[in-house]
Amino acid sequence: MKIYEFGNPDADSILIQPIDDHDLEGIENEVIFITENCNKRFRLIAVRIDDWNADLSPWEAPAVFGKEGFGNGAGETLAKLLDICADKRKTYYIGGYSLAGFFALWAAYQTDIFSGVAAASPSVWFPGFADYMKEHSIRTGSVYLSLGDKEEKARNPVMATVGDRIREIYGLLQERGVNCILEWNEGNHFRDADIRTAKAFAWIINQQR
Repeated sequence: MKIYEFGNPDADSILIQPIDDHDLEGIENEVIFITENCNKRFRLIAVRIDDWNADLSPWEAPAVFGKEGFGNGAGETLAKLLDICADKRKTYYIGGYSLAGFFALWAAYQTDIFSGVAAASPSVWFPGFADYMKEHSIRTGSVYLSLGDKEEKARNPVMATVGDRIREIYGLLQERGVNCILEWNEGNHFRDADIRTAKAFAWIINQQR
């Protein structure tokens, strides 16, 4: 895993974001948007994930597109990210886009180190995740969820369930008293990933007093 750092190195608010090469291309736009739309100094630690499908998946699942299935490397990835969160004087947030947003949600069920989750267009269609959420308790107080308004119109039958799943988990989080929001963006899954992620992080940071 390669680490990239942005923002204020002395900030008390630390954003942890798993990224791929496409995310890296838009990261400067993301940092600018967060800076302009949040009320605190922040430091963004972007961690490049080597094997997206394997390293961000909490359990194995069959391929949804192409031939590459999903592994069960999320536990190991989270352990490495927690090493970054060693300074208990800081406030940590986790978030990301697509499968990274899904991973961020799952991570908040494993540890209470994160004060908020920024899940932009998260892959909550992932098999078994909604049931997992029903059976476990999330360990963070604030969750941002978003989805593009065309994402549930995907041709892939598994990915097309994402709209129903995100409404379901949003309702579940509300029932359990989590401070959360579900925001709908224009477009499909591949539109404005950098700005959608930035909006998620800005909202989460602004929840903290």
